[in-house]
Amino acid sequence: MGWDAYGQLKPRGDWARRSAPDFTRICPFSPEAADEDAIARNRLGISRHHDGRLGQFETAYVGHAAQGGFREIGSSGGMVTWVADELLARGLVDGVAHVVPADPQADGRFFAYRISRSAEELREGARSRYYPVEMSGVLEQIRSEPGRYAVVGVPCFIKAVQLLRLQDPILQERIAYTLGLFCGHMKSARFAESFAWQLQAPIGDVRAVEYRRKDPGRPANWYTAHLTLADGSARWQDWWHLADGDWGAGFFQNSACDYCDDVVSETADIAFGDAWVEPYSSDGRGTNVVLVRNPDLGILVTQAMADGRLALEEVDAEFVAQTQAAGFRHRREGLAYRLCFSPPALPLSKRVTRSRDLPLRRKLVYRMRRRIAADGHRVFALARSAGMPWLYLRWARASKHVYEALTYLRGPLGRLLARFEGGADAR
Repeated sequence: MGWDAYGQLKPRGDWARRSAPDFTRICPFSPEAADEDAIARNRLGISRHHDGRLGQFETAYVGHAAQGGFREIGSSGGMVTWVADELLARGLVDGVAHVVPADPQADGRFFAYRISRSAEELREGARSRYYPVEMSGVLEQIRSEPGRYAVVGVPCFIKAVQLLRLQDPILQERIAYTLGLFCGHMKSARFAESFAWQLQAPIGDVRAVEYRRKDPGRPANWYTAHLTLADGSARWQDWWHLADGDWGAGFFQNSACDYCDDVVSETADIAFGDAWVEPYSSDGRGTNVVLVRNPDLGILVTQAMADGRLALEEVDAEFVAQTQAAGFRHRREGLAYRLCFSPPALPLSKRVTRSRDLPLRRKLVYRMRRRIAADGHRVFALARSAGMPWLYLRWARASKHVYEALTYLRGPLGRLLARFEGGADAR
């Protein structure tokens, strides 16, 4: 894999240019590959619960890790690192493949997959990473080094791992557990560069990027971008002050994300997200929602709850879906609409049916997101090559203004649409 002009990882070399029939069975977006429902049935059998949005699961929870400072070091409730650490501590796995900070001077990237084998190494991977990564190195390591492993990833990565396990007996045997992350979309590497532009920091001087700096005294959904520079100084800014700081608008989004219908890592053994509903979204300490799909991990979690090491409360499918309501609208309702104008030559097999049956304003919102995602890469590339950051930043602010007018009924355009459609919320 290598970087393209837009800061996204794309296939490089001979294999990317020749036909590879076997690859169609493991690419998570291939119409020839099994979908999430089929993968879950094959891996998990029949679960206690099934929901059209969440997939199969045994139990759902809201809460946080109560032991060991896991909550404090995580972006949310610390549950991802806690489960990974527990698997290592119990000897259920020998290593965990997850994303950790990388040295941009040595590796040319800020984050990369690594296999961690200790609690100390695991903690280096805590917090959110909105940055392109790829798994070839850790998969080769798993193939070459016997043992049992857990893999942490976003939905399409976990789906790819499950499809690959069906084709590769070594990975089938050695990958014991998959820990999935709820996902809105993948960003390009240029998102970090945009932070640097707006914080007046040369990207070559940036040594570390944090996308969600945690502050227990502020609501969890008040994101703060934080950069550490070569001289040890730091610069930061709240997302709402950034030209491209509205996550839902789709700045720097990978185009494939517009054709994904899995929000909650349906093929993972256990999956984690943020509890984006009150009172949890106002709790700056962070709170997770957890979907336990593998019964063995269910036993691990309930034992820890009984010991007071996890502070979790059981919830139903509707609660979990509500915490990710915006993601489901974009990936289900929005996807159904986007399928109506996808390229005719693009073969797609999705679990939603194409439909144009939407109010005008929602159609405009989805089209605006698509335009921002597509045009933003080009505008940023032009501004970058010309050495004119202001070109991108002015475009981004104008695009964000239009998007928020459509979405939140702000400004003259928003008020006009509100009168036209009776004030219905398009978000």
